[in-house]
Amino acid sequence: MRRQTATGGTNPAGSSRNLRLDPLSLPVSFAASDSRADGGIRQIELHRERVTLHRAVRGMKMTINVRVSEFIGVTVRDTADGRALVLLHRDPSLAIPLLVTEDAGECAVAGQTWSEILALPQLADGTRDPAPRRRRSNTISGRRSTFLMRRRSGDLLNPAAVYRGEREIIARD
Repeated sequence: MRRQTATGGTNPAGSSRNLRLDPLSLPVSFAASDSRADGGIRQIELHRERVTLHRAVRGMKMTINVRVSEFIGVTVRDTADGRALVLLHRDPSLAIPLLVTEDAGECAVAGQTWSEILALPQLADGTRDPAPRRRRSNTISGRRSTFLMRRRSGDLLNPAAVYRGEREIIARD
């Protein structure tokens, strides 16, 4: 296994350079933007089997190891810099940018290559429909509780027969 420098796998630093990782030169270590991290930057190490994120939030340094199989897939998203190829995770803060470009064809070819190398599906669209709103009414709320089900309810329409002033209640032969 070979070692790489902190900028290995990316283009040289510069204001006009976009992120462009080579899927054939894994493992790759690079810096990506993170709005919640201190300084707005997190360090990412991408291997074939795992992804390691290093960041500091409010002075607390943390390292997060995530298996590649836990990611949903590879998708394309529109950003301010152009189209971004993203390794998508259920947690949006763990999404990893792989490529930022203006060219849609280059993005499609890179997406297919990353999908094959990481053995993850290519997702058609990065936007997901919001989940349908859950019903607030509870269908069980109108039922009697278990405790009340054990008790017999009284029959108020047919009151019990009361005999007053009788000499004998029991009939004899």
